[in-house]
Amino acid sequence: MDYEEIQYQIALLEVEGIGVTIARQLLDHFGSAKEIFNQPNNILHSLKTIGPQLISAKSDKALFMDAEKEITYCERNNIQVLSVSNDNYPRRLKQCSDAPIILYYKGNGELNNSKVISIVGTRAATSYGKEICNSIVKELSAHNALIISGLAYGIDVQAHNASLNNRLPTIGVLAHGLDRMYPREHTSIANKMMEEGGLLTENRIGTHPDRENFPKRNRIVAGLSDATIVIESAIRGGSMITANIANNYNRDVFAIPGRIGNKQSEGCNHLIKINKAHLLQSVKDITYLLGWDLKIKKPKPVQRQIFIDLNPEEKSIMATLLNETNMSIDEIAIKANLPMSIVSTQLLLLEFKGVIKQFPGKKYEVV
Repeated sequence: MDYEEIQYQIALLEVEGIGVTIARQLLDHFGSAKEIFNQPNNILHSLKTIGPQLISAKSDKALFMDAEKEITYCERNNIQVLSVSNDNYPRRLKQCSDAPIILYYKGNGELNNSKVISIVGTRAATSYGKEICNSIVKELSAHNALIISGLAYGIDVQAHNASLNNRLPTIGVLAHGLDRMYPREHTSIANKMMEEGGLLTENRIGTHPDRENFPKRNRIVAGLSDATIVIESAIRGGSMITANIANNYNRDVFAIPGRIGNKQSEGCNHLIKINKAHLLQSVKDITYLLGWDLKIKKPKPVQRQIFIDLNPEEKSIMATLLNETNMSIDEIAIKANLPMSIVSTQLLLLEFKGVIKQFPGKKYEVV
């Protein structure tokens, strides 16, 4: 871990007017947070709305000392500080344009597990919803999937409990710092999760579970996963936010259908009705659509030449797919070093040109 760069990144996020989106733009442009702060004042001043704040922050010793204290606290308490610039950052989340610059992680679960599923739902779960959740997690145990949720009341904590009961790793994404637990009643299960998974947050030590942190937390739940499962949800709420974000990230969403007229089923039924979620009846639906059951054949030797006109992005994607088979959009974006939005568009164009084919689970191969 590059402690100095992480210190600069933590400090950068504390500068007034700089959020995750602007911070990522600055990092992409200048290469590192340290380089941002080392820019001459005339360069920073040209950044208009954030320039003066950055110039002021350069000489703010307290800002950098505070960031150093944060890192020291994390080291003493076995908390990993994951930077979006580093290889140990969750690869699925890294492809999301609004992914956190810094993550704080305590546990031993593999965030880049080969199969990752998020499970979300209402806080007021019914006995039926809990039973369905237990059944789904039990089936997922055959695939050694990592289970993600938000450690809230209801379906969230049920998913975590079911994971532990089936010896599956499970990660709780929190809306506060790792020096506290909300709700307090979940402290015991949180401790168990750190042995069989872990706790993850973008919030610094000392951050309270303020209301505005929960919607932001939901994007991490969606971004970490291959797919999101919604089990019981009203028409509005955190689960629906997570499902919409997952759709925007081009990730699969599954929903458990419920009884018509039941408030706790309105959200799931609505997602299915408007084609924002696949109807989920068993884990077989997930394994088929995600391509988990596909037997990958060894590719036959092919002539590495394409006799059609391709733009630079298409050429990069084709070169990646010619070297490997059955790749997801996330994997292509990482190997080709291209933004997810560009990869998604170029894959569609390549399909139209007839040079690649999409398989279940949004996996791609050269024709």
